[in-house]
Amino acid sequence: MLHRITGTTIFFFLFVHVLDTALVRVSPQAYNEVVETYKTPIIGLMEIGLVAALLYHALNGVRIILIDFWWKGPRYQRQMLWGVAAVWLLVMVPSLVIIGMHMAERFL
Repeated sequence: MLHRITGTTIFFFLFVHVLDTALVRVSPQAYNEVVETYKTPIIGLMEIGLVAALLYHALNGVRIILIDFWWKGPRYQRQMLWGVAAVWLLVMVPSLVIIGMHMAERFL
């Protein structure tokens, strides 16, 4: 279920990203105004959520591929889920530090 939720979240982010990037052709001034609204702490928190969703979705996607195409996949699916959680945590913590440093520069 979480894989589907993160996939849907990523889809909506990409949809908004394409729309706001396309705005530069319509009105560069409007594009600049929209991009300026993204420089808020709320959007910074949403960026953290996006990184978390992308990372989980990618790692879990590899797990799903292994379950589907590796003959031992179904037998080890629970262990692979714990592996996904461990790798997600190992990569997410440094990502939070880096994003946090950028947010501190931007907002302080």
